[in-house]
Amino acid sequence: MKILGISSRINHPEYGKGVVTNVTSKHYWVTFIDNGLETIDIDSEFEVIEAAEDDVDTVSFFDVESSLVEILKKYSDVSEVVHIADKWKGGKLILEPGDTALQSKEVPIDNFFHKITMVRDRLRVMEQKINSSKNLDEQEKIDLQQYITRCYGSLTTFNVLFKLKDQQFKGQSSK
Repeated sequence: MKILGISSRINHPEYGKGVVTNVTSKHYWVTFIDNGLETIDIDSEFEVIEAAEDDVDTVSFFDVESSLVEILKKYSDVSEVVHIADKWKGGKLILEPGDTALQSKEVPIDNFFHKITMVRDRLRVMEQKINSSKNLDEQEKIDLQQYITRCYGSLTTFNVLFKLKDQQFKGQSSK
C-alpha cells in the first residue's frame, strides 16, 4: 500500500470528499468538506481522487499553523487566549473598606482576570519594543527589562487565577 502525501484528495464513504492535511505512521488527518477535520486509519477504505507524492520535506498544515502562531505571538501585540481556572469561573471579587460605614464593591472575577491578563499582554509588548529599540543602548535595555521582570514578580499573587501554569506571571528567579 502506497502512503498518500499531504494535499492528496480522497472520497471517504462516511465523511465524503476531503484533503489530507497531515500524515502520521498510522493515521491521515483529513479535512472533509462537510465534516471538518477527522483522523482516519491509513488502511481505511476510501477512494483516492488525486494522490500527492509524500515528500520527505513535506510540512503539515499543523506545523505551518503552529509556526505562524508562534511568530505572531513573538512579534505582534496579538494576545493569546488565556483561561481562568475552573474554580473561579462565575465568581466575584469583593472589596470591603476598613470603614464599615462605606459600601463594599463587588467585581465579577472574570472581568478582573481579563484586566490582569491585559496588563500582562501589555507588559509583554513593552518588553518586545524595548528589546527591538534602536534608540536605547544595551544597559538601558537591561535596566528596563529588570523593571518589567519586577512588575511580573509583583503580579505573581494573581497566578492562582490562571488555568494553565505556563501562562502565569513569572518574576525574577532566586538563584
